[in-house]
Amino acid sequence: MKKIGVIICLLWVCVGLFAQTHTHVYNEQIRTLRVEREVLMLDDLTPLHISFDEMSHDVHFYTYTVQMLNDGMLSSEYLQGFTTKDITDYEHSINTSREYTHYWFDFPNEDMTLTKSGNYRLTIYEDGNPDNKVAEVDFCVVEPLVKIETNVRANTDVEFNGRFQQLDIEINTTALDLRDPNEVRLVVTQNNRFDNAVQVDKPTFIEPNRLRYINNKALIFEGGNEYHHFDAFSCFYAGIGIDRVYHELGDYHALLFTDEITQGQYIHQFDSDGRFVVNAERTNDSDTEAEYMWVYWTLPMDKPFFDGSLYVGGEIFGNELGLSNRMQYDTEAKVYWLTALVKQGGYDYQYWFCGKGSQNKTTTQRVDGSYWQTENEYAVYVYWRPFGARYDRLVGVQVIRSNAL
Repeated sequence: MKKIGVIICLLWVCVGLFAQTHTHVYNEQIRTLRVEREVLMLDDLTPLHISFDEMSHDVHFYTYTVQMLNDGMLSSEYLQGFTTKDITDYEHSINTSREYTHYWFDFPNEDMTLTKSGNYRLTIYEDGNPDNKVAEVDFCVVEPLVKIETNVRANTDVEFNGRFQQLDIEINTTALDLRDPNEVRLVVTQNNRFDNAVQVDKPTFIEPNRLRYINNKALIFEGGNEYHHFDAFSCFYAGIGIDRVYHELGDYHALLFTDEITQGQYIHQFDSDGRFVVNAERTNDSDTEAEYMWVYWTLPMDKPFFDGSLYVGGEIFGNELGLSNRMQYDTEAKVYWLTALVKQGGYDYQYWFCGKGSQNKTTTQRVDGSYWQTENEYAVYVYWRPFGARYDRLVGVQVIRSNAL
């Protein structure tokens, strides 16, 4: 129990360090892509620590480059130093059933740093070929010029104490030379997801040195439910959420307890809003000594959804929808199931339904339900493009939690 408590504490510590990020892997040999500290302060560029595993003991030649996500900006306008850098730090796994090599690097560094606020994409590619991408990391740099006040309420413009949560946001623009309120736009995310992220271009009320986004229906989010959790820190006995752990055919396997449809029932439990932490018992360094395990999800259901697909969602799958986390339906056993290769540690997950033609926007209502009481992490990003400017400056970021205990 002491070990489990430590992992839960680690998850909560990690939540405080994260805000907007998006990771995407192009090569199935790349696993467990992690980024610590996705929001950088322009006046204090404490580096991001980026790491990933390649599933062999072969040494690969990886390089990264950074690009500002604004059309027409030259790298010399936002990047100081070199435009590319090789990844030279790596270490082979030690005494693991599956061989892998752990790579890591910090950015910014003495060879590459940034001079502008905004959104950035770091691309990792192999063999010196930019077209041979293996992974991407999106992050942002903020210059804190505005003050943000955000309130999350259950009394929304569509229902009272029901399935949704609504944000009211006020921006103090005293430090901006703001000529037109339309120079400012907001982006709001819930639990670091991008399928339900919203952009708001116009405030509801305009006051001297203050923009107010009140009773805006675009800022209504499905409350969802608390994340499920499993703790695969041990290869010898089952942790939280795991029914059985065993070794077979050269691999470790972790069978999760069968989940259930919980519509109509909210039960509070602490979670880390979809994130994960790598951790393994009886190791000195989990980065190189943790095992990779086959994890099995099962969800009984009398018949499949014919109007869409079901996914296991969370940072465990990069908060994306793809073949790697889309569940399959077994008509004989009458269950949805998914199997994935996961590094030892503690993981949050939810069941996301994506309807046909919904443009990848998901809902938790089909399985886990949606409740106003749910504790969620919201991140508010304030962008400012002054008249005549060529890029969006990120002038404020606030991360808050609804119904936090």
